[in-house]
Amino acid sequence: MASDRAFKNPFSDYSGEHLLGPDKRLKEPYQSKITLAIDKLQKHWVSKLEFDRRDDSIYTGNAGYAFLYLHLHNKLAQPGDSKHLHQALDILKPCLERLRGSRQSFLCGDSGPLALAAVIYHNLGKKDRARKCVEHVEEMHEHVCSDTTLPDEILYGRCGYLSALLFLQKNLGSDCINKEVIAAVVASVLRSGEALSKRERCSHPLMYEWHEKAYLGAAHGLAGIYFMLLQVQEPALQDHIRGKVRPCIDFMLTLRFASGNCPSSLGSSNGDKLVHWCHGAPGWVHMFVLAFKIYKDKRYLDAAKDCAEVVWKRGLLNKGYGICHGPAGNAYTFLTLFKLTGEQKFLYYAVKFAEWCCDYSKHGCRTPDRPMSMFEGLAGTIYFLADILDPLKSAFPSFEFH
Repeated sequence: MASDRAFKNPFSDYSGEHLLGPDKRLKEPYQSKITLAIDKLQKHWVSKLEFDRRDDSIYTGNAGYAFLYLHLHNKLAQPGDSKHLHQALDILKPCLERLRGSRQSFLCGDSGPLALAAVIYHNLGKKDRARKCVEHVEEMHEHVCSDTTLPDEILYGRCGYLSALLFLQKNLGSDCINKEVIAAVVASVLRSGEALSKRERCSHPLMYEWHEKAYLGAAHGLAGIYFMLLQVQEPALQDHIRGKVRPCIDFMLTLRFASGNCPSSLGSSNGDKLVHWCHGAPGWVHMFVLAFKIYKDKRYLDAAKDCAEVVWKRGLLNKGYGICHGPAGNAYTFLTLFKLTGEQKFLYYAVKFAEWCCDYSKHGCRTPDRPMSMFEGLAGTIYFLADILDPLKSAFPSFEFH
């Protein structure tokens, strides 16, 4: 083990191999190896599933299981086979009956099960039921915009609700969400960021905190908020958003460690330790990649590549194999860069992390608190393995919509 947080990367450096076939899918023998692993791991996952009435979230709860089934349908189902859709719906129906109204975010609130149900009903041809779920999600925006105690981050806050709207637009079409709803949410996030920036006398126009701490990563911090704002597709909003966000990303550039990694929060005493999607370089890469696509500033691409090298060296975490803080989530660092640049090196990096995940349970990793869940456990690992079979169409779950 390289440290108390990660295993030493045992894989050779990239030597020129091309891993993408003429059909733009992963070449053999990788395709077969990963497909076999998915089948084996899915059987293990199903045998260990336990449903907790107290947790219907996508992040660690029942809706996350449904999310995986929807993904397996999209990636692996044969034409006309709706088995996985019905499995997902069977899980979601009790979740929808237990909606609490206490949270609105996609990962940890009511909008997650509702948005998933809308997409599944739509795919099953039940358009009226899908529309009702969408309307229920839209109705939440009034609380999201008016509750001044609500944070702006991804897991529990306004941008977590915004991610539900973007998820619906990606899966059902941009017109499925009322433009005024998105405009109101964006305006609320920008107002909040401008107010804190002014109060703290920041040099950048948008500043955010969670529990009075200036987090910087994807889950609770600035990288996730800026990334979600930049994914808004409404032409009437884009110029304003992009004008506000660009100086903020320039500010983020100044915060990186010499290693290329990124701090978890301003003034953090942790130092250069965390290499997770939630905290550290893996979450920042998504922000830098999209910033480069929009602004064409090579500094952002260079920063993303520097982050990727950190993840390659230090991203095989001993906390498990999951999405939030594990090699499955970290591998999306490489996939988003591969999609942007076409550089085979990044696909090679992702495939090696996938091979590591195929050897699930063989490395002596810790067992997560929720070992079968979507973001901490095996469901997320399987999600990633299904995604990498068709890498150009891969996307970090609930986060990457562009």
